[in-house]
Amino acid sequence: MARFCVCAAPGAAHLTAMGVPPLAPGLGLVPGEPGHADGPFEADGRRALGEVTLHNRAELRAALDVPVPPDITDGELLLRCWTRLGARGVALAEGMFALAVQDGDDIVLIRDHVGARTLFYARAAGTWAAATSLRALRRWPALATRVNLSAVRSFLTFAYLPGDETLLEGVREVLPGRVLRLAADGSSTETVFWEPQERIDDGDPVLTLRTLLEEATARRLPDAEAVAVLLSGGVDSSLVTALAAKLHSHPVHTYSISFGGELPNELGYSGLVAAHCHTRHRVLTVSGTAVAARLADTAALLDSPVGDPLTVPNLLLAEAVAGDGHTVVLNGEGGDPVFGGPKNLPMLVQEMHARTPWSEERATAYLRSYRKCWTDLPDLLTADALAALDDAPRPQRFVEPYLTAPDRMPHLLNQLLHCNLRTKGAHHILTKVERLTASQGLQGRAPLFDRRVVDHAFAVPPTLKLRGTAEKWVLKEAVRDLLPETVVDRPKSGMRVPVQQWLGGPLRDLGGDLLLGREARQRGLFRADTVRTWLRGEGTLLPRQGGKLWLVLTLELWLRAYDL
Repeated sequence: MARFCVCAAPGAAHLTAMGVPPLAPGLGLVPGEPGHADGPFEADGRRALGEVTLHNRAELRAALDVPVPPDITDGELLLRCWTRLGARGVALAEGMFALAVQDGDDIVLIRDHVGARTLFYARAAGTWAAATSLRALRRWPALATRVNLSAVRSFLTFAYLPGDETLLEGVREVLPGRVLRLAADGSSTETVFWEPQERIDDGDPVLTLRTLLEEATARRLPDAEAVAVLLSGGVDSSLVTALAAKLHSHPVHTYSISFGGELPNELGYSGLVAAHCHTRHRVLTVSGTAVAARLADTAALLDSPVGDPLTVPNLLLAEAVAGDGHTVVLNGEGGDPVFGGPKNLPMLVQEMHARTPWSEERATAYLRSYRKCWTDLPDLLTADALAALDDAPRPQRFVEPYLTAPDRMPHLLNQLLHCNLRTKGAHHILTKVERLTASQGLQGRAPLFDRRVVDHAFAVPPTLKLRGTAEKWVLKEAVRDLLPETVVDRPKSGMRVPVQQWLGGPLRDLGGDLLLGREARQRGLFRADTVRTWLRGEGTLLPRQGGKLWLVLTLELWLRAYDL
């Protein structure tokens, strides 16, 4: 279990400087970091390292139309698809992958369609380096990186980093669905091998979706062993549970979270689904004390901070799943960004009341709809930080391409879903799942992010995704026969995380010590008076005060973990 790092020639010295033992010239595995790296492997004169899990090996072997050894690894198979078929061969692949290829003096970086695996790159001392470990690039002496203030603003706006920027100045992230060639002369060329398109299909969207969901789930089931499923009780995780129980010939184990019996929860629904599907069900109770004890360690596992208060509970679930002996855990992630959950409603309402056609206005409204710290930045950031951001690119740039491209997505709902898929899907949901499950030796797999399921979602008329007040209508109809009606037709409530209670209890002293301590003050990002007001529960932030304070605390812990 490791991450990988690749350097252009001469690479050995740079790898060694990062603490990465070379396996071959310019190629190495990052020690001490859990991941799924494999290699090096070779094909057609190219050498590569990768974190590659493929779900359609037979299809890819047939596409190559040449003899392929039956025991070929997933990484080598993907490499052959690229060397023989180019971007078309990569587009045929279904799975989770990040691949780095030495092609002469160039490095070619390939990231899967939706962003299930992550890949970073930087240039220093006249050479390129790429890694699935951001920490490895942080240790590169030639780069001498520091905090990227533009990314700080983006994180506080979105609660994750929505594009190619990272919190390390000079380090960028490969976008999903791309092949990026880093040339020896310092230039780079990006090829898009997959991007969703709105192509409305006249067929039966419900029947087609049901077939695709079954195939996507079946492809992600492990061979000859039990499978785990994270079951919240919502329709997305419930349908994955039901499909796994129907299609798998081995036991299905389900796992749910509780924050204590005195708080609102979805255990009634998750228990109902577990009983209905005859799974072996386990409920994990997560206390605020446990969250406080594990928050710093959890933040350190992530290559970019995620301001989601479910990160620690997600890690504890991964530990429980791995402790029970599983290697694969399915989840219901993807239903909302692909089929239209309630998070789109503020933007739809905004559009109804917009006085003029919008481009920039739409992007700004999208930022406001997140209801994070976007409007609080003038009071939260110090005068020096704000001044340094005067000439920085605006965070609207990450969403404008999706919200102002009617040629690709004529319908507003599909534009919003496309934006959600390419921002929150790739840079929050999937990266969080991958890093936390990998830390426990697990593969977290998301059938609803299957590339063919996503393509079909954008072929379904928007009126069948949001039908009246029924969200994700087509998805619910596709699995209605598999689940109790009370689960299919229930309104979405989401996981109610007691952030405010934690911040007023187990995390109160920790938050004050971290955010008002010497290290935070010396970094000079946040105004102490504003942070102090938030910690005291004063001002006009309620009822989202806890979520905003959580972002600041998460960012501070991540910066400390990376010694920034």
